[in-house]
Amino acid sequence: MNKLLLVDGSNLLFQMFFGMPARIFNRSGKPVHGTVGFIGALLKIIRMTKPTHVTVLFDGEHENARADLNADYKANRPDYSKASDEDNPFTQLPDIYAAIDNLKIKRAETTVCETDDWISAYALTYGKDTQIVISSFDSDYFQLITDKISVLRYRGVKTEICTPNYVLNRYGVSPSQYADFKSLVGDSSDNIKGADKIGPKTAAALLKEFDNLENIIANADRIERQSVRESVVKNTERLKTNYQLIKLTDGAILPFRLDDLIYAVPPSTTTEVLKSTGILP
Repeated sequence: MNKLLLVDGSNLLFQMFFGMPARIFNRSGKPVHGTVGFIGALLKIIRMTKPTHVTVLFDGEHENARADLNADYKANRPDYSKASDEDNPFTQLPDIYAAIDNLKIKRAETTVCETDDWISAYALTYGKDTQIVISSFDSDYFQLITDKISVLRYRGVKTEICTPNYVLNRYGVSPSQYADFKSLVGDSSDNIKGADKIGPKTAAALLKEFDNLENIIANADRIERQSVRESVVKNTERLKTNYQLIKLTDGAILPFRLDDLIYAVPPSTTTEVLKSTGILP
């Protein structure tokens, strides 16, 4: 069976840029620590997963349609436009792109949607007949997990492969309920506020009883705890908006066909890749 590795490039960039133990500069004084970390991690992820197909996808700079639903969506993200090259992860993207191209891996940058939307569309389009591994720390992808779709959270030797049992054991809900769960509890990383009085245990209990967010809202009068019942009623519109922000679909136009993503190049070492692209001498 084919195995498609979908790498959330922006997520990996931030993880490596800020997670490297020290700043690294090449001989000309250019900061390259994010590039070194990114390519090193990418090659290790490829060795771990042994994919037949690979693509790395990045968020571009453009208007975000989700912000039209909620102006606070991701409004907590830092602005790096005035940061120095040493402190701005985006300044290392050209080198990262050159190294990815050197590996003959297809990459793309979004222009009208988010990386989540592309990865979701790939997973939902090909996930029935293709084994899919999504490499990212973005928990939104948990809603896509099935017996054939997993999420890889890269941490070197502590890397986790998230399966349906992982989601159930950690949150008390199935992957198909994860968007409903997150709508109830909110997501601080995306600046999405959940419903008052509803934490993870309460959300899981509500979903166990009512199955999904729509049923919870429709049957709010049946919720036993008064404070939770009142919170659902008071926050009904917010919960509906949250679900629209969080729920991933197959609606995005894919940048590549599956056949375009065949990967048959034996992984090089990080140093070999960076030297062959001129990033390191």
